[in-house]
Amino acid sequence: MTLSSTLSPAPAPDTATMSVPPERRRPARLQGSRWIAVGFAAPLLVYLVAFYVYPLIRSIDLSIHDYTVRAFVQGNAEFVGLQNYIDVVTSPLFGQAIVNTAVFVIGSLVFQYAIGLALAVFFRNNFRLSGVLRALFLVPWLLPLIVSGSTWSWMLNSDNGIVNAALEAFGIGSINWLTSPDTAMIAVVIANIWLGIPFNLVILYSGLQNIPGDLYEAASLDGAGGWRQFWSITFPLLRPVSAITLLLGLVYTLKVVDIIWIMTTGGPANATTTLAIWSYREAFGTGQPDLSPAAAVGNVLIVIALIFGFFYLRIQRRQENS
Repeated sequence: MTLSSTLSPAPAPDTATMSVPPERRRPARLQGSRWIAVGFAAPLLVYLVAFYVYPLIRSIDLSIHDYTVRAFVQGNAEFVGLQNYIDVVTSPLFGQAIVNTAVFVIGSLVFQYAIGLALAVFFRNNFRLSGVLRALFLVPWLLPLIVSGSTWSWMLNSDNGIVNAALEAFGIGSINWLTSPDTAMIAVVIANIWLGIPFNLVILYSGLQNIPGDLYEAASLDGAGGWRQFWSITFPLLRPVSAITLLLGLVYTLKVVDIIWIMTTGGPANATTTLAIWSYREAFGTGQPDLSPAAAVGNVLIVIALIFGFFYLRIQRRQENS
């Protein structure tokens, strides 16, 4: 037997495989996946442009022109540059609106977060009817704001409100909640706290569910009590959820208009006029609409919200890098 008969001939190379090297096939796959990603992102991009980018550009355009009702219809508003912003900043109402906004936002956030966190910790331990009670706490969140504002206006009415009736029953005396500049801000803050507690409760309760129960068991074995467990386990591990809760609450509270407008319309004597109320009153309040100053005030409010948003992102990035 010869050597040539024992060796089988080598298989012929696959020309189809050789004609398209792997290096040339990968870009086609990557290009296809890139187009698929663009297709999935297209609806989101259209939504962002239609409901965020265009309104923001339109708001800036309104603030740098002198738009009256006639100019708004005809489209021939005069360009005034930053004059509307200068008028807003130099207005006597600007300082009071800034202070009112700060008091309203800080007062609402502190009590909303504190009460929401206390309720979340309370409901963390499941007991009978805990689900029903949590559902009842969501009622303020589900009611229309016009209903909530009207209800609080009736409850805090100076003449026939149920709150003053209760105070008089205890011998304290009635308080002019909505008609006195000293108590009007307290009244709207109380109403807004009531509205914001369900949001804080839901978010913080969800964050508590992600904390392992083994940590509490180990702390109990080491002799840690309830307060020690809260400050050493619950509060530190809940910090990321608390940060996003406070940020969302801040953005929402900055732009609150309806509850204040229904209860006090920004009065009395501008005691409850925040930046959002000022902008709304300029554009849609009584008298002739003044759209350009309203847009300028609204843009100032957007800048304030963006500053806090970037501040939150910086803190979050620092925590991730540490």
